[in-house]
Amino acid sequence: MSLRRSARLGSVPTIKSTLLQSSATKAQRSAVTKPRKAPTKSNKLEKKATKTKSKTGTSYCPTEPAVIEKQEVDSQPSTTNPAILRSQTPPPLDRPVDPHRTNATLITPHGSTVNAYPAHVEDASPSKTGLPPPAATTGTLLEKATAHLIATDPRIATVIEQHPCPLFSPAGLAEEIDPFNSLTSSIIGQQVSGAAAKSIRNKFLALFDLPDTVAPDGHRHAKFPTPDQVAKCDIPTLRTAGLSQRKAEYIQGLAQKFASGELGARMLALATDEELFEKLIAVRGLGRWSVEMFALFALKRIDVFSTGDLGVQRGCAAFMGRDVSKLKGKGGGKFKYMAEKDLLELAAKFAPYRSLFMWYMWRIEDVDVAVLGG
Repeated sequence: MSLRRSARLGSVPTIKSTLLQSSATKAQRSAVTKPRKAPTKSNKLEKKATKTKSKTGTSYCPTEPAVIEKQEVDSQPSTTNPAILRSQTPPPLDRPVDPHRTNATLITPHGSTVNAYPAHVEDASPSKTGLPPPAATTGTLLEKATAHLIATDPRIATVIEQHPCPLFSPAGLAEEIDPFNSLTSSIIGQQVSGAAAKSIRNKFLALFDLPDTVAPDGHRHAKFPTPDQVAKCDIPTLRTAGLSQRKAEYIQGLAQKFASGELGARMLALATDEELFEKLIAVRGLGRWSVEMFALFALKRIDVFSTGDLGVQRGCAAFMGRDVSKLKGKGGGKFKYMAEKDLLELAAKFAPYRSLFMWYMWRIEDVDVAVLGG
């Protein structure tokens, strides 16, 4: 397994020092959930009005960083996949979700949307869905997850207080994701700079000469081709966009799997974590790290953990009180900061919310998660 390296920002020493010195009393106070106020009449009207507004969704597509053996890199190309902009009524703000299913709303090539669970809790019973009962709703998932993290280890309360996580917030979970767009853009961005990935992607879109999508704010964005359109495009033509022979083959192969129905929004929404990883890692051009980032940032699965990500390793080591600066110069191969076994044992305590735990480990080491997730 190749080691993946997260991008870093400038060091902020107060995060580490404060984290390890925070008292359990303060953390426990943070873990107490404040009772929700009963909605007033005006609040009900505001909520009703909110449901009529159009929603802008972001398609997260992590780009896979260059793998440089025996050398650490502290930067990673930024993603180039723009927001998916759809002028329509947003999905319900309090729909059922579960840690082991896709919590994002996925867009099909025909423009319809797919969720793992029905829009209303009363319709989400196992007898109706064939799925486990949902563990939370989009309105309560982040609250439940952070409370679980703090109850498991109160030291994490400080970093949670300092860095609210937008990814699993109600607004983040309301974003709509085109999975084919995300995965294709991920392949385009592998092992190239952010500027190069953006240029290649723009040339790729230009091959199909599709009408622009107009966002509610008036901005125009190039429409992404459907899997059928890409599958019918031959390799020499794809290569004129600046793609290597191998990447052109990867993208065409991915498109064929979506076009044939082997991959699709419904499967990606309903699959278990194990089924999802087995299916996607079998696709040429998608390694485990790419699938982990796609599952986290695009599908909004909240129990993903990447032991092969260097930023996660550094964050976990710092969280456990290790001097990361001293460990950097030592040997140890892929896991110089922390053994894989120790990483897995540490993360297991935070299940089924390991994605959120991983997000905060990136924050401890000041990893630029925007670079990872789009």
